[in-house]
Amino acid sequence: MLDIPSQLLGGFAVALQPMNLFWALVGCALGTAVGVLPGIGPALTIALLMPVTAHVEPTSAFIMFAGILYGALYGGSTTSILLNTPGESGTVMTALEGNRMARQGRGAAALATAALGSFVAGTVGTLALSFLAPTIAELAFFFGPEDYFALMMLSFTAVAVVMGRSLVRGLTALFFGLALGTIGIDAQTGQTRMVFGRLELLDGVSFTVVLVALFAVGEALYVAGHSRRIPAAPNPLAGGRWMTRQDWRRSWKPWLRGSLLGFPIGALPAGGTEIPTFLSYALERRLSRHPEEFGHGAIEGVAGPEAANNAAAAGILVPLLTLGLPSTATAAVLLAAFQNYGLQPGPMLFDTNPELLWGLIASLYIGNLILLVLNLPLVGVWVRLLLLPRHYIYGGIIVFALVGVWGASTSWMDLALMCGLGLIGYVARVHDFPIAPVLIGLILGPQAEIQLRRALAVGQGDWHVLIGTPTAATLLVLALLVLVLPPLLARVRARRKPAPADSANSAG
Repeated sequence: MLDIPSQLLGGFAVALQPMNLFWALVGCALGTAVGVLPGIGPALTIALLMPVTAHVEPTSAFIMFAGILYGALYGGSTTSILLNTPGESGTVMTALEGNRMARQGRGAAALATAALGSFVAGTVGTLALSFLAPTIAELAFFFGPEDYFALMMLSFTAVAVVMGRSLVRGLTALFFGLALGTIGIDAQTGQTRMVFGRLELLDGVSFTVVLVALFAVGEALYVAGHSRRIPAAPNPLAGGRWMTRQDWRRSWKPWLRGSLLGFPIGALPAGGTEIPTFLSYALERRLSRHPEEFGHGAIEGVAGPEAANNAAAAGILVPLLTLGLPSTATAAVLLAAFQNYGLQPGPMLFDTNPELLWGLIASLYIGNLILLVLNLPLVGVWVRLLLLPRHYIYGGIIVFALVGVWGASTSWMDLALMCGLGLIGYVARVHDFPIAPVLIGLILGPQAEIQLRRALAVGQGDWHVLIGTPTAATLLVLALLVLVLPPLLARVRARRKPAPADSANSAG
């Protein structure tokens, strides 16, 4: 095999061919569009395009698919920031601070830091994919089920503590998501759980349905029911058309931290894009010099998670390309696309089809640049969506949500679930229950259960196996500290703070 720089140069020679550049542009544009539309996503788009691309050269087809994957991440941040409606699961955390920035007239700055952070992280992630993929893939072999379970427990506690005004609200939302994740067929025993005799629930509750219901439908119902109480939409450009010098100073470190956090977690076979975005948000909140702004529009809460999201997207290609292991729905669809062309991702693919593989990796650099050129000039255009009357915006969101959910499954049960969960999302919005813990519980709950049962099976029922490795023990201790320390610190601060009466007496 040639050295990696020579292989990468050969990949650029493939990716820069006019036809492949055209497919990269098509993929980036399509990806941005499906990211903006809630409920569709890159997995469904690639699956729908697989029959259409059957007669396209494999290299061109996968370059387009990669553009769709990266473009959906850019597009998903747009609706998260402007409309509080994440188009993708990895942009859930972006909505928390980005939408509040938009409501303050700083939507352009939020979109700009998201686009630049996505570009920086995508480039860093692609560089790591190019040079570190085989090594990181080998490290995954050292992660046992107890390590994966401990990592997911850390994600659970971090998101429950960080989200919402109280720990009780965060844990309530988390356990609701965990309960939704138990619906369907038990993966290990084959027994049905919580389906109530409905065959449509055997596959479980679709994440897309929950995402669209809680964010899009719940937000639309809240706006409809509280339109008189909600202040008029601010001038979306009141905070300027670009990032200020202070925004740059507060964003560049979260971009780098999110990149370094997102790629290695995304490269794990069970990583995905959700865990690093949640952890990045929690990390930025802890490290920020302006923690009081979190929950009210902190730019670090946009920059860090967006960077982690895009770096993790490059990371999920590591187990797919080097081991043939998909870690997300999109990666699973890409694996099916490889098999449709008679290709099997894995170590041998680097030797048998280097032109396709390195052309695909090189196209990620090009796609990142295309997306930056496409999205940055459109910041001022996208942000003007907030000038439209709210009933038009959210009416359109409901229509797209219905079309997206129906198009994904053609199931009346999914539509009914979307309406029911939308009402729950409305109630959660009214009573200030966070939505993100529901999603993390639904996504990671079934995976955590599988890893827990595997670990206990290996240990023959002995729970000590859960702390049997230094990695698992360290992660579980961190999870416990994340859960226990904030309430303790808050109690200590409350005791140190003098009572109003004492302050008045001392003043007198």
